[in-house]
Amino acid sequence: MFKKYLFGLIAILSISFVLVACGGNGDSGEEAGGGDSSGGDEGSSEDTSNIEAQTWRFVTEEVQGQVQYEYAAEFADRISEKTDGKITVEPYEYGGLGSESDQVELLQNGGVEMAVMSPGFTGNMVAEGQVFALHFLFPDDLQTTQDILTNSEALNTDLSARYEEFGITPLSYWTEGAMQWTSSDVKIDEPSDFENFKMRTQTSPLILESYEAYGAEPTPMSWSELYTALDRGTVQGQENPIFFIGDASFHEVQEYMTLSNHNNYVAMTTVNTDWFNGLSEEVQGIVNETVDEMQDWVFEEQNKQNEEFLETIKNDDNNPTEVVELTEEQRQAFKDEAMPVRDFYREEVSTVDGEILDKLEEEIQAATE
Repeated sequence: MFKKYLFGLIAILSISFVLVACGGNGDSGEEAGGGDSSGGDEGSSEDTSNIEAQTWRFVTEEVQGQVQYEYAAEFADRISEKTDGKITVEPYEYGGLGSESDQVELLQNGGVEMAVMSPGFTGNMVAEGQVFALHFLFPDDLQTTQDILTNSEALNTDLSARYEEFGITPLSYWTEGAMQWTSSDVKIDEPSDFENFKMRTQTSPLILESYEAYGAEPTPMSWSELYTALDRGTVQGQENPIFFIGDASFHEVQEYMTLSNHNNYVAMTTVNTDWFNGLSEEVQGIVNETVDEMQDWVFEEQNKQNEEFLETIKNDDNNPTEVVELTEEQRQAFKDEAMPVRDFYREEVSTVDGEILDKLEEEIQAATE
């Protein structure tokens, strides 16, 4: 009996040691593996014996089922597969570690290793990152926009260097889809509809300027407060990709959704700079390879979600929302009001006299010729 007890105790201790060595630490993060790993590698053929067991935290600004979280979960699956399970990536839903701004600080301070973040919540830190707040900058064709985000030197080299000054390294930029407006009381189909309109925005100063150009009253606010604010009339409207509007149920407390396609919701896959530079070249290579692979995956994911939620919103009889499709003439009226904001960016926001915007505009023109 004693021998059996001793053998059982040794087995339990051995299993516990393996779990600890593999990074099982009981953190409150969501489990990795929520994404669909179809289309990923069939496993790494490389020798992973030199890779140490480790766990990385990956925070997102969205919740399970939404694009950013599913991106992190898919990334986690691929990293685990390529490293034979030696590296565990733990995706975190929005809210578990604070607000969007809190998550930026966590990444900077090394509290987490990775984050999907929106440049709109870093505008007070990296002035040049506010370029994404400019309306009607990117092409209407989403695939072309994704290609620009993937290959742009202005973004992936010049802008990324600005983030690295603050301890954050962007590894990629990608679209979550075209931005649309929702509203109560007022159907938005011409710039004058924004006059004195209480519009929820992110914290970027340039986003505020963009809506002030239409005559609106922009109100910075975290998305966790937004449903209640829309329901109570604290703000009258907001902007987001369709999937987010539908999944967060904003359409339930809004009368109209205007398909304006006035901007793209751009996300960045980012890492803590010091942490990433401290990884071995082998592990850095695996991360970069996986990030590159994810560009096509996330484009298909956002496209699927935006298409599905458009139908959901159109067919929600319990919460009817009028979907407004702007004509090209109507969109042009908004473009005319938005163009002077680019001069504001160059003269009042940019710390390099608009050089990054100028190069990006040249790249956009070359991609659309």
